[in-house]
Amino acid sequence: QVQLVESGGGSVQAGGSLKLSCVVSGTSLFTRYIVAWYRQLPGNEREFVARLEGGFTTSGEYADSVKGRFTISRDNDKNTVYLQMSMLKPEDTGVYVCNARYVGSETWGQGTQVTVSS
Repeated sequence: QVQLVESGGGSVQAGGSLKLSCVVSGTSLFTRYIVAWYRQLPGNEREFVARLEGGFTTSGEYADSVKGRFTISRDNDKNTVYLQMSMLKPEDTGVYVCNARYVGSETWGQGTQVTVSS
């Protein structure tokens, strides 16, 4: 059973940085997984943040609101996905959730809270 565990959230002032991690366990095929970060904003639906295809690509896809500020990456040796967040804004506040998808199966983590104060 594939499981995702996020960490690295916290409270930071506007303009600061945080790096989130998501460890994926229960699979030997992590390299093939499409991995992504979403966020749950207060009072809103979950929204897409960033995605990285399976394999060894380093070119991610990003929501317009985070382009140039966030970077998604993966370490296939550690079964881990990262989200480096810089120049954080109060509107980035939310629960950041990791997602892993492969051949029709999709798994979500529990999320990690990010709070950005002005």
